[in-house]
Formats: sequence, C-alpha cells, structure tokens
Amino acid sequence: MAKVFPAIDERLQEWIRRQHMFFVATAPLSAEGLVNLSPKGLDSFEILDEHTVAYLDLVGSGAETIAHLRENGRITFLFSAFEGPPRLLRLFGRGTAFEPGDAGFAELVERFPTYAATRAIIKVEVTRIADSCGYGVPLYEHEGPRRQLLDWADRKGEDGLRRYQLENNLESLDGLPSLRAETLRKPGDP
Repeated sequence: MAKVFPAIDERLQEWIRRQHMFFVATAPLSAEGLVNLSPKGLDSFEILDEHTVAYLDLVGSGAETIAHLRENGRITFLFSAFEGPPRLLRLFGRGTAFEPGDAGFAELVERFPTYAATRAIIKVEVTRIADSCGYGVPLYEHEGPRRQLLDWADRKGEDGLRRYQLENNLESLDGLPSLRAETLRKPGDP
C-alpha cells in the first residue's frame, strides 16, 4: 500500500543511498512542450537534510532539466528497487539549477565526486515524499557504473566541454533557455 512520508527520515535515506540509479522528470508549462525523463547514476545524488536533496548534473546532449527548472521549478525523482524487496519512492519538489560561478555552487559541489563532466548542481526542496509497491519492476543485478560519459568528458578536456555546452546546452528542445552562455564563455570565445 502506498504511503506518504512527512520527511526523508534516516530509514528512507539509507534505502535511497543503496539505490544505484534514479530518474528525474521535469516538464515545461506549455501543453505542447516535451516532458523530460532522464536516468542518473554515478554516485550523483545527495540528501542535504530531511526536506532537501541535490544531484550533480553532468554534461549531456540536452539540458532539459535546467531549462524546465528555470521556467517553473517543478521536478520529480523516482527511485526503484531493482534488487531486494520491491519498492518505488518518489520525491516531488521545486528545484534550482546552480552553475559553476553561481553563489552556492562551490559549497554544494564539495559534497560530490569530482568529475570533468560536471555542468551544474540541481538542488531541490522536497514537498512530497511517497512510495508505492514496485511489484511490476523486474529484478536486476548491479554490475557497476559505466565509464563512457566520464571518459568522453576527460577526452574532450575543459575547452572541448565548454564548446560542446555552448553548442548543445544553451536551450531546451522546446527553445527554453537552459545554461547561461556567460558562465561558459572565456575571453576569445565566439
């Protein structure tokens, strides 16, 4: 039976930390806009307190989550038990994107592993915490994290990642503003 929790208590925190993967969902306000759903891993989720969480947003082909949060702040996390007893846990909330150089970024980034692919940190004030059975989710055995994204970012280097983000991450698929170009550009950039 589904249950709503008043806070992310120690028991829930422990369960969340055991999950190797989570999903992030956001959407624009426009009825024609695209809903975004992204899987995340790589030890990129942190519980800051019983009502606040954050995750490390890594460079990718799009920047939908950041754009949607800048427009309306709505975000939902889904954790699913792929090992052990079945369970789904959703954290609903209002999020803010912190780019390098933003006030608060330096303090938050210290809580995460250091990755060249770090693009932003998403901090969320959780407004609803609810679980459900997860009976329909199959069992999977975790083999370990994939390194492709991290290796790709290392090969690109700082300048290559910056150029990639300038070309691919300044707006969402729906044309909403995402990363701010001024936080990425250096003297001499076009």
